[in-house]
Amino acid sequence: MSLLSRVTVNPQQCGGRPCIRGMRIRVSDVLDLLAAGVSVEEILQDYPDLERDDIYAALLYAARYLDHPRLSA
Repeated sequence: MSLLSRVTVNPQQCGGRPCIRGMRIRVSDVLDLLAAGVSVEEILQDYPDLERDDIYAALLYAARYLDHPRLSA
C-alpha cells in the first residue's frame, strides 16, 4: 500500500475532507496535532486505530497538496 493510498476522500464523510483510510480521522486533525508539538508516539497512543504510516501519509499528502506550480499572468 502506497502512503498516499491511505488518504481517502468521500463526499459523504467529514464534509468531503481528506481522511485516513476511510476513518473519521481527518488529515487536518493529524497535521494540527503535529503542529501543536504532539509526538507521533502520543498520537498513536491517543488514536489506536492509526498506524505510523498513516501519519506519514498525512504529511506526504500535505506536502504534495502544497507543492504545485502557480501560473501568474
